[in-house]
Amino acid sequence: QVQLVESGGGLVQPGGSLRLSCAASGSIFSVNTLAWYRHTPGKGRELVASMTSTGITNYADAVKGRFTISRDNAKNMVYLQMDRLKSEDTTVYYCTYSRYYKPAEYWGQGTQVTVSS
Repeated sequence: QVQLVESGGGLVQPGGSLRLSCAASGSIFSVNTLAWYRHTPGKGRELVASMTSTGITNYADAVKGRFTISRDNAKNMVYLQMDRLKSEDTTVYYCTYSRYYKPAEYWGQGTQVTVSS
């Protein structure tokens, strides 16, 4: 079992920044993928960004150049730096974990991000 706890969501004005954090605990495999998903109306849950324990990253086209994923393997932490936020980024963001490069196997409870003036 793996537990994921997100933090860092909140209200920010358009053009502003937020940094999400996620702490993973439990049975963590040395080779794994940590990722951020978000719930998008009409699309369901979509991948925002992912990063493997070996440093391979992947981003959704909608966030490339604005969001940066990073992680601290020693602490089992993953972060999502979100810059130049837009109103359409408003939604709940979820941290996920999977062994190796599999699709998300465990999900956090989510953290709300609201971009509004």
